[in-house]
Amino acid sequence: MKKRIGLIIMLCLVMVISLTGCVKVVQIGHEDEVTGAKKFDAASSVEAIWQSQAVPELKEKAVEMPKLLTEANGTLKAVASKYGKYSMGDSGELSFIVKGKGQITEVNTEKKAGYMIVQLEGYSGPMVTKLQIGPVFKGSAVRDCLSFIKYEDYTNQVDWAKISQSIHDVVAKDVIQPANVSSLQGKTVEFTGCFTVDKPDEMLVTPVELIVK
Repeated sequence: MKKRIGLIIMLCLVMVISLTGCVKVVQIGHEDEVTGAKKFDAASSVEAIWQSQAVPELKEKAVEMPKLLTEANGTLKAVASKYGKYSMGDSGELSFIVKGKGQITEVNTEKKAGYMIVQLEGYSGPMVTKLQIGPVFKGSAVRDCLSFIKYEDYTNQVDWAKISQSIHDVVAKDVIQPANVSSLQGKTVEFTGCFTVDKPDEMLVTPVELIVK
């Protein structure tokens, strides 16, 4: 009986040793060392293409805002096929790449989603132009306007959203901060940016280039 009990104990010990020998404790954040899968880095992805691809493409494709608004004649969807880009091929959110020049008539830094209002040169209609200045940026117009960034190229919706957030981080760092926006009221600026059609009387543009005249 004692031999039988001893044999059982020995077998249990062998099983425990075998099992623990196959288990590896992995520190949180280092899972890729075991799986081989690299953690997605949206910030690095955006930094890699921002100056070399994103800004040049947007500047090349931008349409003058007075021209866009005149041709649209109150209905931006009417010029979607000519100047716009839908987020899902021929449906979804409609965005435009634009450029313009005008005087800053208001700078709002009190709201988290701060903005500047621009009185566009060459346009006297009812549409209000706002430039986003953060620190919170609404929408994903810049990401959605880029031709070489597609949802299908990313693992999931979370990574896709991170790309837009990282674009906004770069805009805040490279476009908004150097412009010292709190001092721009009354001054003239030239800008290139993107907006998504939302309100019928307002365009909320995310600037990718901002030049103070």
